[in-house]
Amino acid sequence: MVPKSAVERLKRRADFVALSRARNSSGQPGLVLQAARRTAKHLDKDAIRVGFTASKKVGNAVRRNRAKRRLREAARLVLEPNSRTGHDYVLIARAATAERPFASLCKDLQKAMKRLNVWSPGAAPGMVPPAV
Repeated sequence: MVPKSAVERLKRRADFVALSRARNSSGQPGLVLQAARRTAKHLDKDAIRVGFTASKKVGNAVRRNRAKRRLREAARLVLEPNSRTGHDYVLIARAATAERPFASLCKDLQKAMKRLNVWSPGAAPGMVPPAV
């Protein structure tokens, strides 16, 4: 399990662009996950960094904010305890993110992590939060 202090947020555009150039992504019905190993210039090699984005295709500001809140919570429950250290992740909202059942959204994230080979089980196997 990754300690809470070892999780950082991606905030600079350059970090998001670097991940999109890595071309290592997995699209699922509820989200798109981009992942890449961190470059050597970053100081804390054991931390994971996570970024969230939602374009105007998702909807108006209310829908985009709701989608990002749901992605942040899914990342807290699924990505943080099961991710590989030394990697950067970006979760991109889709139009269905705001309305998709939360348990399905978490399963989408889990499936995307396994497809990108960044799944490192730290929590109980098959741990998916109950439907809300």
